[in-house]
Amino acid sequence: MKNVIFSICVLLTANFYLNAQELVIGEERVEPGIVFIFEGAIKDHVIPSSLHLKESQTNVHIEARVNWDTNNIPKGTPKGGFVPYLHITAKIVNEKTSLSTFIDLLPHINLVDNFHYARNITLPGEINDLYSVEFRVIPPTHLELALHNDWLKNYGEELFKENLFLYRKVDFEEIAKASRN
Repeated sequence: MKNVIFSICVLLTANFYLNAQELVIGEERVEPGIVFIFEGAIKDHVIPSSLHLKESQTNVHIEARVNWDTNNIPKGTPKGGFVPYLHITAKIVNEKTSLSTFIDLLPHINLVDNFHYARNITLPGEINDLYSVEFRVIPPTHLELALHNDWLKNYGEELFKENLFLYRKVDFEEIAKASRN
């Protein structure tokens, strides 16, 4: 009986990881120790439906996992913890036709990545075309995040400077053909 239960657990775990497939578009580190992992993930059902494309209208789930690094971070910072209140946009440009789509990534939570920023999208072209993907990351405003004096003295008047990350020749075909079901 134990062997049967073990075998079922192994199969469920393997199925979970197959369905958790993601395309890493790029990885960046920004001072004071924030790590960005930009991904194309398998399309998914996301609610509220008034803010997100239906899974059937989606090619790819664009994600930004944003967490504190595990080394060289400000005192008191949770190692690997989620960084909230960011404004992240993605512009996806078809390199063949120059058609584009632009989205704001919103906070999401799931059981694979936990908190992250993401959005379902329809690619502006065929799934086998190559794309440029531009992520703009804007720190929280002073309405969203107040800074104490110790932070000001050590790191300045904002969490970090606005950043733009551009990746070319991104191939979404494999991830766009994949399914979670």
